[in-house]
Amino acid sequence: MVPLPRALAMTTDTQPQLNPEQDAHLRERSDWMGAYLVLHAWGVIALAMAFFVAWPNPLSFIVAVVVIGGRQLGLAILMHDAAHRALFKNARLNDTVGAYLCGWPVGASLTLYRPYHLSHHRHTQQAEDPDLILSAPFPITKQSFWRKMRRDILGITGYQRRMETFRIEMGNDPSRLQRWKKLFQAEKYFALTNLLVFAGTTAAGVWWAYFALWLLPLLTWYQVISRIRNIAEHAVVGNNDDRLRNTRTTLANWGMRMVLAPYWVNYHLEHHLFVFTPCWKLPAAHRILIEQGFGPRMELAGGYTEVLRKAVSQAHDDPSRGVPQDTRKRSALI
Repeated sequence: MVPLPRALAMTTDTQPQLNPEQDAHLRERSDWMGAYLVLHAWGVIALAMAFFVAWPNPLSFIVAVVVIGGRQLGLAILMHDAAHRALFKNARLNDTVGAYLCGWPVGASLTLYRPYHLSHHRHTQQAEDPDLILSAPFPITKQSFWRKMRRDILGITGYQRRMETFRIEMGNDPSRLQRWKKLFQAEKYFALTNLLVFAGTTAAGVWWAYFALWLLPLLTWYQVISRIRNIAEHAVVGNNDDRLRNTRTTLANWGMRMVLAPYWVNYHLEHHLFVFTPCWKLPAAHRILIEQGFGPRMELAGGYTEVLRKAVSQAHDDPSRGVPQDTRKRSALI
């Protein structure tokens, strides 16, 4: 097991401090809350599907795709909490639900993600950070940004990421049979969980909803908001060597949280400072930091539009275009 760091070092008054009560409060997990969040994500997805089925028209379809894609990101966020062992108090429940009900349905492996992501926390915005490639190219030109957005919303990004993932998983074995066996072993749980989604829509009499209201959002809107979230978290931050400035919290209203930043993922600075904190307690962690007077020192943005203005501004070519897809595809995760 990779040990998770405790609260920030308290050797200096220039760093946030937690008293014992605050530390205990932020560390406390809840099996009931974890179950509620997972059920909430799936419930919203089901309701959005039902909304379009009941009132089929272009507008309701767009609403359904946006809401479902947002909750698919929500499932990935809950898997991220499970990677930090913060989704459930019970360890087995945490890993089982995090893997099979949160990660695999959207094509993410909790087992592979955990060590990769914890390395990102140990080396945030440093040369050893495996996620540095996601933030290093910014700021970029408007042309480059909108080119990426078009690929995302048209499903090109999602398709290319899956194909590249398949190629990596199959490897270079000269035997075609062995390559297909490797692919099956790597993708069997994604296939199983998606088969269950398909079975659910079929049982409801709307088999087509799996393709139009599950796969389509996953290949389109999910990609769009994953990119925006990645930009907001670490791109064009104030100081890569300052833990209060190398990660950003983006303040968001209810509507933005619904479609772009579910389950308090916008409180990313607080998550990096207190990695042991379940997502639903991140607003409390934010209040603690503000009450301690750290607001002026924190990398804060008033909204996602503000972040994008900073990230899409400089007139130079996009260095990320030369980065291999097998490196960039990780941005689909948290």
